[in-house]
Amino acid sequence: MLKDILGQAWEAMVYNRRRTAITMIGMAWGIATVVLLVAYGAGFSAAIENIFSKFGTNTMIFWGGRTSQQAGGDKAGTKVRFMLDDIDRVSNSVPGIEHISPMSSKSVPVQNDLHTYTWNVNGVRPAYQEIWKLNLEQGRFFNGAEDQERAHVCVIGAENKTKLFSGGWALGETIRLNGEAFTVIGVMKPKMQEGDNDDSNRNIYIPFNTSSDFVDTTYIDSVWLDYHGDHEMVEKALRETMAAAHHFRPTDHNAMGVANLMSQVIVFRMLSIALSILLTLVGALTLGIAGIGLMNIMLVSVQQRTREIGIEKALGAQRRHILVQFLAEAMAITGVGGVAGIGLAYLISALVGRITFYSALAKNAESADIRLLISPTSVVVATVILAITGLVSGMIPAIRAANLDPIEALRYE
Repeated sequence: MLKDILGQAWEAMVYNRRRTAITMIGMAWGIATVVLLVAYGAGFSAAIENIFSKFGTNTMIFWGGRTSQQAGGDKAGTKVRFMLDDIDRVSNSVPGIEHISPMSSKSVPVQNDLHTYTWNVNGVRPAYQEIWKLNLEQGRFFNGAEDQERAHVCVIGAENKTKLFSGGWALGETIRLNGEAFTVIGVMKPKMQEGDNDDSNRNIYIPFNTSSDFVDTTYIDSVWLDYHGDHEMVEKALRETMAAAHHFRPTDHNAMGVANLMSQVIVFRMLSIALSILLTLVGALTLGIAGIGLMNIMLVSVQQRTREIGIEKALGAQRRHILVQFLAEAMAITGVGGVAGIGLAYLISALVGRITFYSALAKNAESADIRLLISPTSVVVATVILAITGLVSGMIPAIRAANLDPIEALRYE
């Protein structure tokens, strides 16, 4: 039975091969559009994740401010300043902390025998490398012993190396920071950098204890940490801990500034999801237009084969047989067009490659450009939409064919 139905569908498609081919092309283009739009949405989401992953997503920075609410006997307007004891306090009291480091920062003259520049020099603990995902191109980061010994060692950025050493070998070379000699022990890989005013690749890192040669480290400029767990719970625990120690209210956000990168990531993820849904709907509408073309072709086919339908009914064919016959023809056209469309989508994806996105704004940002990521999920979603479109487009003509009166059909010229 099924073999006969498929055979009749194939014969009808071959007989009207030009019309069938045009309809298949329309279905192929529709399904390719759906797959590519879904792939673009996935590529956009991946690009956003790559941008944040370069700097660590589960990262927080906090610093002291000035109170705006009265707390206990302290008036509003009191300056809040953090010290090294607060590092241990946060580590012991806030759940989920993995690494934590104070930071002192100062812009100082940086020199070698040939060049002089003014760059930021940051005093940090070794844990900062893990917090801010500082990948090294050459050498190593300083360790805890060098921090304790106040060693004069430094890790320089990719642009520091280019400007100071003209891109040559830098490890073991001596540079002067604010007039004091430091040995270069590491060079960082280039990070994404937005324009010439971004210092991402011009930062120099030295041990925190050594930075007291330049700045007063009694009070900390900022504290950096990474964590695991819920970002809102970690931030809440952090504010409560520091508020209790420094006599301000946890709800007073002016007393302590907190930059929670995960909050920004979640906002961008929501935007990415909304964009993916929008693109999927646009693709579905495009495929729906192809479905209308299929429906129109099948209605024409029903009209042209009215006498044939009357003969089949006169010979004993039931309504469901006619229904399945025309529905099978519509689904066959849909299936062949769908396979061709998915193949076309993979071909276009391979030919397009990388679409310029963040690299148009930032240097070293090629990994954050958009790629058309065709995943099994996107193919399944597109296939489901295709199947529904083909079923609806084929069902209406099939029902019309099945409901034809056999006597009227036989008399049709």
